[in-house]
Amino acid sequence: MASHLAQSWLAFSGPVAAARDAGRPLVALESTIIAHGMPYPENVRTAREVEAVIRGLGAEPATIALIDGRIRIGLSDDELERLGRSGKAHKVSRRDLPAVLASGELGATTVAGTMICAALAGIEVFVTGGIGGVHRGAQETFDISADLQELARTSVAVVCAGAKSILDIGLTLEYLETHGVPVLSCGQDNFAAFYTRDSGFRADYRLDDPAGQARFIRTKWDLGLAGGVLLSTPVPEAAAMPSADIDALTQQALDEARAQGITGKAVTPFLLARIKALTGGRSLATNIALVKHNAEVGARLALALARAARGAGPA
Repeated sequence: MASHLAQSWLAFSGPVAAARDAGRPLVALESTIIAHGMPYPENVRTAREVEAVIRGLGAEPATIALIDGRIRIGLSDDELERLGRSGKAHKVSRRDLPAVLASGELGATTVAGTMICAALAGIEVFVTGGIGGVHRGAQETFDISADLQELARTSVAVVCAGAKSILDIGLTLEYLETHGVPVLSCGQDNFAAFYTRDSGFRADYRLDDPAGQARFIRTKWDLGLAGGVLLSTPVPEAAAMPSADIDALTQQALDEARAQGITGKAVTPFLLARIKALTGGRSLATNIALVKHNAEVGARLALALARAARGAGPA
């Protein structure tokens, strides 16, 4: 749990506070996917549907954002709507948290930003779409997502559909290995690749059962090994896109970004928007399907971790 000073920056929604008091597990959700990852109204509708998936399995969703100078742990319908419609929310990673909180402006948390806020709130499981990573051409640009360093330092389990296929996934996994971040897979041996099921790279360990995942994670943290655990689960097969198609479209979008001088935090939203346009919207449907599936996996993990913490035996 956060220190007293850090706690003063947190504002828990009524449902989240009630779930904490009742001992029900919480699942953190990011808000960048709402503000920057999908167009309105699909973004808000998807956010509500993902929350419903988690509640339906017995956990409580806690969508995180920065609103009016506070870290909101759980958002009301009005706050979700405000975030989804704004178009002006800051993307908030570790370096941005102080500035956006101090200014009182609207902020949507990235993977790294959400991990920090979840840890402050005592939430052990965080569900996202896909993590950031080492960008293609990073040997020249040094463009490496802050998500990776956060995974190395912040003790939150992150459930995702692998790394976004716009990245250099091989180098992303090498970075995680160097920094001691375990990469688990669920449902297959290989690490997933967001729009496609298989990146071609093996995960460190395959654990399909939530109880086994929880034992692994709890053991890591019990040993004092700080830092996150990454759990990859592939997009449902019916919604997956062919690797050859998405690779070609990704390269086209990357070329367009370079030609337009798009860099830094603007790259990922640009690429996702272009791929959506180039696929005639199919990539958005894939994105929505994978986030909902991740929410199921994350909710089951949160329940198993809660049982493990109570010493109730296998989930």
